[in-house]
Amino acid sequence: MTNTLDENDWDLLLRRIKDGKCTPFLGAGAAYGVLPLGSEIAQEWARDKGYPLDDAWDLARVAQFLAVTEDPMSPKEKIRERFRQIAPPDFSAPDEPHGLLADLPLPVYMTTNYDDFMVQALKHRNKTPKQELCRWNKYIKDEPSIFETEPGFDPTPVTPIVFHLHGHNGVAESLVLTEDDYLDFLVSISNDPELLPRRIQRALTGTSLLFMGYRLADWDFRVLFRSVVGYVQRSIGRAHVSVQLVPVSSQAPEEQKAKAQEYLDRYFGELKIKVYWGTCRDFAAELKRRWEAVSHA
Repeated sequence: MTNTLDENDWDLLLRRIKDGKCTPFLGAGAAYGVLPLGSEIAQEWARDKGYPLDDAWDLARVAQFLAVTEDPMSPKEKIRERFRQIAPPDFSAPDEPHGLLADLPLPVYMTTNYDDFMVQALKHRNKTPKQELCRWNKYIKDEPSIFETEPGFDPTPVTPIVFHLHGHNGVAESLVLTEDDYLDFLVSISNDPELLPRRIQRALTGTSLLFMGYRLADWDFRVLFRSVVGYVQRSIGRAHVSVQLVPVSSQAPEEQKAKAQEYLDRYFGELKIKVYWGTCRDFAAELKRRWEAVSHA
């Protein structure tokens, strides 16, 4: 790994995008400044509900507390109601991540976020997206799938699919939110690989993956990475995977960055994952500039 993407990395990423061989993964950082941070929600709930431990910033653990002291659906209903009150971002802003991704000619978008901002952004660009979710628990097994209701459906850049790996707000039972949810999700997807439709599996094994808006310490990234690492390892034709993470501040001392980099090298092993140091919006602005340059050439 290097401390940032070099020109060869950018060229490869742009080529994969142009060929439709790139699959973005969106994390919470993609909506930074629009949706509240998970730590903010956790601290509010901890304060309101008398959470007794000293990790009140950890949303998965505080949500688990609510699930035990109230009922398992309580934290999911609370976060769904909270998100429903928030307006979407300005997709026309030059550094808005969803808008930038919606401009790209890609057929598959993956997200661990509960919001539908990616769907809205694609519609804003006059595309016709289909929304799909992972049926990881028994309560959503019978949710209709686009691959069943429209046999033969194959996503395209004009009619892309947005696949919610950890559920979406439209189906509260689908949300992966508490500690138990994350563990149950990992067990389910390990025991039944077919929880990911074949078309989604092909996207994971046959394209470069672009992770936007994650931090290593986040539950959603750790569980996400464990969920897809097997597919990435089988992707022998696409050895390069481009990743945008912010494990430490972009203004952090070089020594701290170096230590984080060493940890990333060990964590990702031989997967050849490149890291862009910066915010999601920084990355979106840079990718937009470069994409417009090559697409208008």
